[in-house]
Amino acid sequence: MNEFEDKVVLITGAGRGIGREIALAFASSGMSVAANDINPLGLDETVNQILQVDRTAHPYVFDIAKRMPIEGLVTQVLDHFRRIDFLVNCASVEPDASLLEMDEWEFHRTLDVNLGGPFFCMQQVGRIMQQQRGGSIINLISWVGWDHFHKGHAALLASQAGLLGLTQAAAGELAAHHIRVNAVCHGSPMMGAIHSTIQTPAGLLTWKESLPQICTGDHPELVSLALFLCSQSAESLSGQIICVNNG
Repeated sequence: MNEFEDKVVLITGAGRGIGREIALAFASSGMSVAANDINPLGLDETVNQILQVDRTAHPYVFDIAKRMPIEGLVTQVLDHFRRIDFLVNCASVEPDASLLEMDEWEFHRTLDVNLGGPFFCMQQVGRIMQQQRGGSIINLISWVGWDHFHKGHAALLASQAGLLGLTQAAAGELAAHHIRVNAVCHGSPMMGAIHSTIQTPAGLLTWKESLPQICTGDHPELVSLALFLCSQSAESLSGQIICVNNG
């Protein structure tokens, strides 16, 4: 019997990139997918791809930067699916402005989406999982810039460092309710950020050749890891920070 049949996953940032990959993979595993994104066009594409292979998905267009829209999102998912077994926080913004140039709005927007969004999603969904007596939460964390400095990543790194701490704190608090919380770190920036930090065509070509998975948007190891962390085989894993960064 497939352990993921009749399970429901809520995925934020499912309209593109890794969020879409995870949504497609989780649907293929047998889950019903509650797909969230702020971009309705990208979100519809994700949902349509899932429906085309006779799997179940529903789009939810909400901006997860604030608590009230997240409450609305979770309420609608429950009205439609009646439960939420897994939460995958993929939504993020990656501003490209230096510390000295970034304006106040862009800084707060980065923190609101990248840190506040996962916080309030975990809070709202965690209450549902508490009633269901279990669940699994995964936070996707961008690892870009941690090992090598790139101009324009100060706000991004601040938000991601906060999410690392939040993941471990939430794992400790929610363990009593049989809710697991883990983080998967990846080295997958937006291509715009890559172009802004690698100045020469030759340098960009070398970067693409050395890390082809990142540049093509193909992340099979990361997707497989996310599925594993939601499986019964990972019941003893919580509060873990696992990096998938091609070395």
